[in-house]
Formats: sequence, C-alpha cells, structure tokens
Amino acid sequence: MVEVTYFPIVSATELSNGERLFLEVEGEAIVLFNIAGKFFAIGDVCTHDNGVLGDGDIEGYEVICPRHGARFDVRDGKATRLPAVQPTKSYPVRVVDGMVEIGLDS
Repeated sequence: MVEVTYFPIVSATELSNGERLFLEVEGEAIVLFNIAGKFFAIGDVCTHDNGVLGDGDIEGYEVICPRHGARFDVRDGKATRLPAVQPTKSYPVRVVDGMVEIGLDS
C-alpha cells in the first residue's frame, strides 16, 4: 500500500465552483479544479506533447488541452480523446476542517 502525504492548499471557500488553481507541490506542477462543488487535482501536463494542460476549457469533467485538443478526465487523469493516449497524473484530494488538501505519494 502506498503512503500518501497530504498538503493543505487552499480554503474550500476560496476556490469557487468552476475555478481552478495552478500550484507546485514538492516540485510537481498541479492544477486543482472545483467542478460542481467537488475538488479534483491532476498534473498540469498534456501527455501528448508535455504542454501545459490546465489552461484548457472545461466540458463536464474533461479539460481540453489548448494546444492540440486532447482531453483528460479531471477525476482520474485518463486521456479521453486523441492525440493523447496516456493519462496525466491524478492526485487524491480531500477537505479537512475546510481546507482542500492534495495527496502525494510519500
């Protein structure tokens, strides 16, 4: 079983529905999304060409890469549309005492 260390990121009330937050935790570029009041975190990298992913439009639970249109499910990082075929990293997210926390493997 993999040990996970959680890092407090932001108050849940500070990241409104539909907003995203770009951050770096332990050297990893991450995008935190609030979609319909639920929080999701994925790597800020398109696995098709290593470009920035988090600036893309959101449709449902998918973020669309602004460079070539690949899509990724923010719930698990899975690539859902070509040209990407590999998932981007997904991070566990929890809310503790009103703070959104992102987990990284220890």
